[in-house]
Amino acid sequence: MTERFAVELGKLASNPALYPKESMLAVEERRRSLFIGIPKESSFQENRIGLTPDAVKQLSDQGHRVWVEAGAGSPSKYSDNEFSEAGAKIVYSTNEVYEAEIILKIAPPTYDEIEYLRPGQTLISALQFGNLTADYINALLRKKITAMSFELLRDKSEAKPIVRAMSEIAGSTVMLIAAEYLSISNEGKGVILGGITGVQPSKVVILGAGTVAEYAARAALGLGAEVKVFDNHIYKLRRLKHNIGAQLFTSTLDKAVLYNEIKQADVVIGALISEEGQVACMIEEGVVAQMSPGSVIIDVCIDQGGCFETSEITSHSRPIYRRYDIIHYCVPNIPSRVPRTATTALSNIFTPIFTEISKFGGINEALFMHEHYRSGVYIYRGSLTNSSIAKKFGMRYKELGLMIAVRN
Repeated sequence: MTERFAVELGKLASNPALYPKESMLAVEERRRSLFIGIPKESSFQENRIGLTPDAVKQLSDQGHRVWVEAGAGSPSKYSDNEFSEAGAKIVYSTNEVYEAEIILKIAPPTYDEIEYLRPGQTLISALQFGNLTADYINALLRKKITAMSFELLRDKSEAKPIVRAMSEIAGSTVMLIAAEYLSISNEGKGVILGGITGVQPSKVVILGAGTVAEYAARAALGLGAEVKVFDNHIYKLRRLKHNIGAQLFTSTLDKAVLYNEIKQADVVIGALISEEGQVACMIEEGVVAQMSPGSVIIDVCIDQGGCFETSEITSHSRPIYRRYDIIHYCVPNIPSRVPRTATTALSNIFTPIFTEISKFGGINEALFMHEHYRSGVYIYRGSLTNSSIAKKFGMRYKELGLMIAVRN
């Protein structure tokens, strides 16, 4: 009996019909088509645009709608036809482009442009904290939109990709500007930026040890200049030396040492990062007056108040002025000097972001799933969610994480 039971049990065990089978579960397709509007920039000397025609084609091929206001790409040397051929719809009024669900701008919208916004829209743009007012924030809040800032947006590594990209461009560009204005054709000192065999190299002083400073130092060292970097954060100076991989003079902002070096410098770059709305060091007018005639000051921090007492905002059309016969270049938004490069850099960041937002089913779902996207949000559905802005203007704010958890 036992033997027969064993045989029968073996037959049952070998019968494939009795095996448990895997069943395919339906997977919810969350991908959602996006509707993106790109207005023509109206802000002073803003020449960049958020997406290149190649990026528009990539998004259009994924099923997204992209509307571009006529002439929006012109300052970056992109024609309406290029965007149209890539799949974008060219619209001929600002009101029409603001029908999109997502508005992608570079400069913050003006008060007039804010009036075009509708409840439920998402605005992605710069915020420019140095120029921010409570009235401006309240104007955005009244529109019941969700707003994301370039300056705040972080990636999965907790870095700020757009700030980094624009700083890299600014840092590389400032040394080209310095070389241009040192030349005798611009009534500079008539010296080469860098050095050659048997000739003393030009001297470059950089205030700050962030990304702008890193790329400026790379460019200057590559040309053979003598570079000295000053910053009060030792860890930044250490990181800078490590990233560049070269022996580099670094120092804290010791006024005696700093002022002596500035007086001897051919080029001084102001690239200190503003802390709590104020630049950490201000170079006094008397120090500038003792620099060698024809030397060049480039104040990258001019939009935050500047690093020099003699600094005044200039423009791309009239970029310089002289004070004590020292050439001052104080143009805010240096990446707009090379808008096509800057646009490509921006596009390389925004295109994957839009693709990922679509994959998750929209902005709200992406914010719910990924905390790093929340870093850029300062207004969510008409409520202020940024504690720093709230503290600055004495306004109430709500925790974004809690709002998203409740509303999704």
